[in-house]
Amino acid sequence: MANKTLSNLYTGAFQKNWDNRAFTDYEGSDFKYSDIASTIKSLHLFYQLSGLQRGDKIAVLGRNSANWAAVFLSALSSGIVIVPILPDFNESNTNHIINHSEAKLIFGAKTLLNKVDFDKAEKLHAVLALEDFSLHATKNKNIQYKLADAFQYYKENNLKKENFKFENWKPEDTCIISYTSGTSGFTKGVMIPERSLFSNIVYAREHMPLQPGHKIVSFLPMAHVYGLLFEFLFPVTLGCHITFLSRMPSPAIITKVFGEVKPHLILSVPLIIEKIYKKRILPTIEKPVIRILLKTPGIQKILLKKIKEKLEETFGGRFFEIVIGGAPLSADVEKFFRRINFRFSIGYGMTECGPLISYEAWDKTMPGSAGRMVDRMEVRIDSPDPYNAVGEIQVRGENIMTGYFKNEQATIETFTEDGWLKTGDLGVIDKNNFIFIRGRSKNMILGPSGQNIYPEEIEAKISNLPYVAECVVAERQGKLIAKVYPDFEAMEAGNISMEELPDAMEENRKKLNAELPRYEQISAFEMVSEEFEKTPKKNIKRFKYV
Repeated sequence: MANKTLSNLYTGAFQKNWDNRAFTDYEGSDFKYSDIASTIKSLHLFYQLSGLQRGDKIAVLGRNSANWAAVFLSALSSGIVIVPILPDFNESNTNHIINHSEAKLIFGAKTLLNKVDFDKAEKLHAVLALEDFSLHATKNKNIQYKLADAFQYYKENNLKKENFKFENWKPEDTCIISYTSGTSGFTKGVMIPERSLFSNIVYAREHMPLQPGHKIVSFLPMAHVYGLLFEFLFPVTLGCHITFLSRMPSPAIITKVFGEVKPHLILSVPLIIEKIYKKRILPTIEKPVIRILLKTPGIQKILLKKIKEKLEETFGGRFFEIVIGGAPLSADVEKFFRRINFRFSIGYGMTECGPLISYEAWDKTMPGSAGRMVDRMEVRIDSPDPYNAVGEIQVRGENIMTGYFKNEQATIETFTEDGWLKTGDLGVIDKNNFIFIRGRSKNMILGPSGQNIYPEEIEAKISNLPYVAECVVAERQGKLIAKVYPDFEAMEAGNISMEELPDAMEENRKKLNAELPRYEQISAFEMVSEEFEKTPKKNIKRFKYV
């Protein structure tokens, strides 16, 4: 690792794979590594002509695409700080990020540029369209000519691979300012340094099963570090071929794309995996005849093998592993996946760690865990007995951010006095450094006799009940209630009307409470008419509903 740098990883990847396919926009164009390199160099020349210097910031606003990736790499290769903005942010948050980050340029999808208040953005020089790099707005008319000249130069002068190189960064230099939208609703700019990116990528290269030429589908938001690192930045260093899905990733669309691309490694969040399990697997295994057969020796083995094959085919059939992160996976889903020996693993991280904290390969991990602490990181549990008594998970090491941009107070509050990052997550650890997460510290509910109640664990059980799409467990006057958004699709398939829904939910409640200790039992299910608002990782913004 000592003789490697982020610059060397990317320079080597581009030069070795110059004539190989790099990026494909799903149902769109293909690009070789040489094509992307030419776009990157054109953007470099444009930045230079526009007066941008190392350390300046540019923002990118849009769904996943080859041009989004090219803009990101144009910053990473030239010493410019990139500020990814989630396309789902509202107008207020979008403009706050543009102004707070001091971005000088923004590249945005044409459908999203109406969110940008150019007149009130003091530092912003120009707004460009992601689709074709055309100029959308500027305060300096000369920029139009500089943009045209920059792209014309590399049309007339063929770029040779030996002349394409990434600039070096110092380990503590900020490469990315990632503005998070957490379940608490507060947006902060996480400063991710070169050492964090390098450490995360090197770990992935050493532990995740990808090789040059392998295929990846990028559907998690690239403006969030989980998708950014493991569906994009890490695969590029190996010379992989990435297909970008720019549409909203419903399970139906994702499975269609997986079937066509057949990716070698899949990254996902629990919500999508659980929906696929619930729609594709649960209806089969809950049939009375199948339930009997699953208890019959001999037939059980054959049946589970067929279910596993059907599930693998849903994901394209060629993957080495599915890595699930961003939130806890339902215990029932995990238990069934392990029963059929499905190739999946659960990782754990946060934006402030760029993102990785723990992971282990599917055939080496511990059931119920979020993986093992990764290389170049340390973990401790703020508890008198970290192996048995739940406490806050605290970490330190190479992956950690340098702080929150222009928010010293928040930075101080996030670290302990002796320099450990407070994750806000509760859990325990075993002697082999496997982390077991129980929930968020701010979500924990104190039971009537002082018991610790982790609502996420109850919600995972409720979400697997019939006709439940999603839910939030909250405390009200000393009792637990569950707010439920119904699964209207399942209701239609089961011929359940809105008038019959309360009785079905009461049956759900009784079934649930039979499995829970008395202090965790739900006193009522309350229906809500709209889906819960979510973060980019598809976690429900709980602060709005509890």
